[in-house]
Amino acid sequence: MAQFDIVEKSGVKIAVVKDKTTLITDEQSALDFMSEVLEKTGCDRVIVDKCIAPEEFYDLSSGLAGSILQKFVNYRVKIAFVGDFSVYESKSLRDFIYESNKGSNVFFLPTQQEAIDKLSLL
Repeated sequence: MAQFDIVEKSGVKIAVVKDKTTLITDEQSALDFMSEVLEKTGCDRVIVDKCIAPEEFYDLSSGLAGSILQKFVNYRVKIAFVGDFSVYESKSLRDFIYESNKGSNVFFLPTQQEAIDKLSLL
């Protein structure tokens, strides 16, 4: 069971997950996580620490990120991962993060405030 705070900006409510442990490990746990967020907070926008996903998530060749993030897109839940992504040297991951941040569903940002700003605009 995750712990949440709810922040509001520009009339948009965003769930902020307080946990810093791995909560999403596969597609089913992503669905369970989204269900819990929606049930407990009513929010369809969520901010998480990058460590809620395992390191394998950040290795794009594993396919884990694609399968998990597709669930968020399919269920129209916008998510922002917060943390230091400069620790990953993979060019494909850097490109993926860059492209994601230009979109409107999934973001990888350095600070919670940037995530709040981004999710409140959509």
